[in-house]
Amino acid sequence: MMIAVITADLIDSTKYDKKTLAFILEELQKEFKVLEQDYPRQVHFDMFRGDSFQGVLKSSEHALRIALRLKATVTKAQLDPMISKAVIPVGDVRIAIGVGTGDFPEAQTHTANGEAYQRSGRLLDGMKSLGRKTQFICGEGSVNDEFDTTFAFLDNVTDRWSVASSEVIYYLLKGFKEQEIADTLERSQAAINLRKKAASWQEIQGLLKRFESVINTLDHE
Repeated sequence: MMIAVITADLIDSTKYDKKTLAFILEELQKEFKVLEQDYPRQVHFDMFRGDSFQGVLKSSEHALRIALRLKATVTKAQLDPMISKAVIPVGDVRIAIGVGTGDFPEAQTHTANGEAYQRSGRLLDGMKSLGRKTQFICGEGSVNDEFDTTFAFLDNVTDRWSVASSEVIYYLLKGFKEQEIADTLERSQAAINLRKKAASWQEIQGLLKRFESVINTLDHE
């Protein structure tokens, strides 16, 4: 079956203090459970090697949206509530998305195999030397070329996210409206709108739509 595999690791996690690292890993574990509730029987995530994780998706078109939710989960994580949320995030994550054939795991992802696993794992291995944070690979060269370019721009956008804008992006990716986010974060709708614009949500939405359209075409070929 055609699946998507997300393989990722925290960037420079050895530089985090122990409490911060433990907090970010705990936030990721919570998000894995939320994703498995939001996409019942469609996704499965596991941690491995301490600061790395892998997820498998039955519906490949959701891969970028879920990858960005995971990135926002890491970049919005702030252990000290007294620090301004306008600051640059403490944590960041490197994410490789591979699409292809493969098994959906019944237990841990490392027990499964297939093209998507191999592509995602190899892609992540090569990303550190390139300085890339988000990359994509499938079996179609023209699709890979398109998303290699657009994901490079995406890296530039997400590198500018603050903790505050990461929070807003996270809820937008979950489908929340501005007022719902304002109520959740106890901020004004105007403040949420400013954060949304600062995080380039309109452009991210456009990329999500394009990604979903292209992957749906691949899935039905």
